[in-house]
Amino acid sequence: MRESDSDQSMASVVSRNIAALLERRQAEERTKRTQERVADAITTFTGSMPFVYIHLALFGGWILVNSGWLSIFPRFDPTFVMLAMFASVEAIFLSTFVLISQNRMQASADRRAELNLHIDLLAEHEVTRIITLLTAIGEKLGVDESRNPELEELTKDVQPEKVLDTMDQVEQENKEE
Repeated sequence: MRESDSDQSMASVVSRNIAALLERRQAEERTKRTQERVADAITTFTGSMPFVYIHLALFGGWILVNSGWLSIFPRFDPTFVMLAMFASVEAIFLSTFVLISQNRMQASADRRAELNLHIDLLAEHEVTRIITLLTAIGEKLGVDESRNPELEELTKDVQPEKVLDTMDQVEQENKEE
């Protein structure tokens, strides 16, 4: 196989995977509930510069009018209590919308992490089986490397629960130090 043939087959695999991921993302977007769409739209807008400009103009105008610097308008909130109330209520709602969007994004990230773990475990299992097969072939052919002590350890399947237990134990030991 020529290098260009290899590049094309790799490109087709990559293209297929990209298309599958994009289709999945679009399907998830289509199945979003109305309240999720609203929360996302609000979060997207509030995280934009037009939102900042609008607030700069509104709050700036409010302050200028109520501090007496723009005398063409009557002062309607000289103590700025209403401004503080509006800003506080807005902050409550905006933080709620941001949290809704973040919770959904975290759930999506958790699903991707679980998929990654599953794929990693499958790949680990496949590599272990390949090493076992290659070791057997090496022994049959009399290849000295097949007697490498590291190979014996590599032929053992990884048990994720034991890895997690060990990680927890090491983390706990580090906290105690």
